[in-house]
Amino acid sequence: MRLCLLFALVGLASLPAVAREDSPGITFHEVRGNLDILVHGKPFATYVYEDPEIPRPYFCRVMAPNGVQVTRNQPPDPAQDEGNLDHPTFHPGIWLAFGDLGGADFWRNKARVRHVRFDQAPRDGAVGTFAVVNAYETLDTPPRLIAEEICAYSVRASQDACWLIAESRFRAVAENVAFGDQEEMGFGVRLATPLTVKHGSGNILNNLGGKNEAGTWGRQADWCAFSGIVDGRRAGILLAANPNNFRPSWFHNRDYGVMVVNPFGKKSMTGPKDDAVPPDATPVDRDAPFVFGFAACVSGGDSEAHPDYDALYAEYRSALGALTPDR
Repeated sequence: MRLCLLFALVGLASLPAVAREDSPGITFHEVRGNLDILVHGKPFATYVYEDPEIPRPYFCRVMAPNGVQVTRNQPPDPAQDEGNLDHPTFHPGIWLAFGDLGGADFWRNKARVRHVRFDQAPRDGAVGTFAVVNAYETLDTPPRLIAEEICAYSVRASQDACWLIAESRFRAVAENVAFGDQEEMGFGVRLATPLTVKHGSGNILNNLGGKNEAGTWGRQADWCAFSGIVDGRRAGILLAANPNNFRPSWFHNRDYGVMVVNPFGKKSMTGPKDDAVPPDATPVDRDAPFVFGFAACVSGGDSEAHPDYDALYAEYRSALGALTPDR
């Protein structure tokens, strides 16, 4: 089952890039269950698809263009992350996970996302791309397969930002598979400790003027950006959902360093204590793919100033053009 990249070569080609003679742009280096991603020869992130401690893929050691690490150490460092050591296997960097998919909990690692193969081998270039096939299955013996996913990733750099774009296509294998209604659902990031609100210099902003956990948690927004200052330079991550997704997303943000864009938590994000509102469920077909996508924009320049987040989001949105997902 091959995949047309919803964001990739057609869409991301319109995002600005920096041309350098000494590098093809985005390059990949694969070794023992890890895929290192380099931007102009410098480390950007590592995609981990085989980890004996964490039974799902994730990105770790994510670096801003100015050299500041924007994701928490993985595993957390007792000295550098003192007081901020919680959930090392739930929040490993940047991840896509679901607390309830077909009744199984992939967020808390009570079920497994098994890397099956690369559907598209890592491809270097001005736009770096790869796609993986994942099996969502229980930890039973033998495991019960719930759903299959093709997840396509694209990476592209501009002067002070680097885009990581994800698109997932799910097909149910088991009967009556649905995405459940929890706040622990979707595309998330755990920020480096110095960039957090609680433990560092950080702040959270959204396009509606909300600030920090109190002003952004449970709100639907086009984007949220979590950033802080290290050695006089601002660095951070903007998360956004594809505006063509089946519904707008809410944000599950915490001052201690978590930011998650979540299209599934209708009740849990808006009325968790309202017994009159039933939990939502989003069915996944066995015959037609369920498609949704997200973007992470990692930014970092040479000053303490925030980048123009609205402009970054506008670049992303315009790159999508008229394309729409299957559902």
